[in-house]
Amino acid sequence: MKKLICIIDYGCGNTTSIKNSLKYLGYKVLISKKISDIKKSTHLILPGVGSYSNAIDKVKKNLNIKIINDEIYRKKKPILGICVGMQIMSDYGLEFKKSNGLKWINGKVIKLSNKPNIVPQIGWNNLKIIEKKNKLFKNIDGNDFFYFVHSYKFCLKNKKELMASTDYNETFSSVINKENIIGVQFHPEKSQSSGLKLLKNFVENFK
Repeated sequence: MKKLICIIDYGCGNTTSIKNSLKYLGYKVLISKKISDIKKSTHLILPGVGSYSNAIDKVKKNLNIKIINDEIYRKKKPILGICVGMQIMSDYGLEFKKSNGLKWINGKVIKLSNKPNIVPQIGWNNLKIIEKKNKLFKNIDGNDFFYFVHSYKFCLKNKKELMASTDYNETFSSVINKENIIGVQFHPEKSQSSGLKLLKNFVENFK
């Protein structure tokens, strides 16, 4: 089946940058919130920038969550959450206020420790890969660097869903995976060759 990636457009993400990266890899890409586009796609991407509370409010306002849940849970369609898009997959977040999330991966989102380095973390960092057999990490190792911009971290309830961590003031979850649901704290679309490898692995290795 030919790959068709739908970047879910709910008004909170670097949709154009993600699209350009995927098109560079040769994939057909849509930026859309239409139910028909979400249903006909083979892969979904949930982007995210800004605060947890703002992102989840826009998701609930602009998207049909029931349809997306059906695609993810019944049809087992792969979905990749990026940065805040990963964070809102949690049970709840505590940025500005307590906001309930999508509850796709159990856990909470809380603020990073702010010492010794300033928060937010802005810049390049690598991964401490825990589950090296995970299909997302083909041709990726500790020498690959990714671009981070965040002040909050995802605290998983089930540590078996932690695929990679990163160190910045403390160790935090940088890649999580529960079956067909994947989240990355960094921005692969801003991470040059390493990010392109990861995006390609998501599309090619999760079906």
